[in-house]
Amino acid sequence: MPINKRNLAVSIILSIVTCGIYGIYWFVVLTDDAKNVSGDVQGASGGVAFLLTLVTCGIYGFYWAYKQGERIDYAKSMRGIPSGSSNILYLVLAIFGLYIIVYILVQDSLNKISDIDMTMNGGNGPMYNGPMNGPMNNGPM
Repeated sequence: MPINKRNLAVSIILSIVTCGIYGIYWFVVLTDDAKNVSGDVQGASGGVAFLLTLVTCGIYGFYWAYKQGERIDYAKSMRGIPSGSSNILYLVLAIFGLYIIVYILVQDSLNKISDIDMTMNGGNGPMYNGPMNGPMNNGPM
């Protein structure tokens, strides 16, 4: 299933104008899109991740940021894109309350991955769309 590219400026503006309502939607779709591009079949869905973040008073958000970095790095490496330690960067940004920066970085990476998937696969969606055997398939969330 191909992921939707999102305009970063529009997403930021909508998050501000809607007093964070669009930010919640963005969080959910970022989580689901990152799961899809990395092939992470066991991770929490966007809705579950949002509820866990609410229930834990934001603590799960740190884990979410770390996990997003792992998913993005794995998705990049599957496509031959150089990747670093996004998980550490996203975690540090989350600890300092800069989740919007994490959203922007994740969305930018997802947009690039979407471009590569469309180019490499003739516009037919993701190059990989099944359960994976690798580091992302290591737990329930």
